[in-house]
Amino acid sequence: METVQVGGRGLTYVRRGRGEPLVLVQGMAGHHGLWGERFLGLLAERFDVVAFNHRGVAGGGRVEEQFSTADLARDAVGVMDALGVGSAHVLGISLGGMVAQEMAIRFPERVRALVLGCTYAGPEGGSLDAPGPGRMAQAAAARDAVAAMRVAFEVNLSPGFRGREGAFREFVEVVLAQKVPAAVIGMQMRAALGHDAVGRLGRVVAPTLVVHGTEDEMIRVDNGRHVASLVPGARLEVVEGVGHLFWWEQPEATARLVTSFVASST
Repeated sequence: METVQVGGRGLTYVRRGRGEPLVLVQGMAGHHGLWGERFLGLLAERFDVVAFNHRGVAGGGRVEEQFSTADLARDAVGVMDALGVGSAHVLGISLGGMVAQEMAIRFPERVRALVLGCTYAGPEGGSLDAPGPGRMAQAAAARDAVAAMRVAFEVNLSPGFRGREGAFREFVEVVLAQKVPAAVIGMQMRAALGHDAVGRLGRVVAPTLVVHGTEDEMIRVDNGRHVASLVPGARLEVVEGVGHLFWWEQPEATARLVTSFVASST
């Protein structure tokens, strides 16, 4: 993991592979490890992959003031600037999908192709009423770390995947591998609640793919359909039986989907 300076703050990232640049934007409480080694490795076979951590995450500087998804989009572009990446394909999931929307709207020349996973466009036509966030908040309030981790596992992954041997152990190991302060997670939640790109997604010019799992308990699948309906020419892929972390459950299929979409868009 390395560090670049963006806006007076050190943001951490990993970079691997060769090819056209692909920037990965993680979701709330996420860090680069949550992309999973298998998925990152597959993408690195075809792309120059940059997976950065949001401000305050995994050593990404001190955060004292509330930020917005637009601020996080500026961070992402700042990372690209620092690494000499003029434009890139962008994959953002959940909160990262909201950040990627802002990147495509505010910095259209920097986004070659856009993949938006398990995300939300805004309150008019969208909703953040899935049961997962509420369950996680209740678990956190109880101050039982083991129970909270179990709830996070349950609401982010589908029932079928959760039954695999060793799945929970691997999830815990990866989640705890990097520090994501609770205060930063709270700010990320407020940023997500304040996100509203509904009236602006029609400006997106980058070829766009929207991916959402039917078993998503964090952001309901109807939000994926909503996002796709707002972006001109967007392609929608609804993945049956998969939860919020669709790339974690299906790394090979997701890597193929991303790779083929980018290839068809260039």
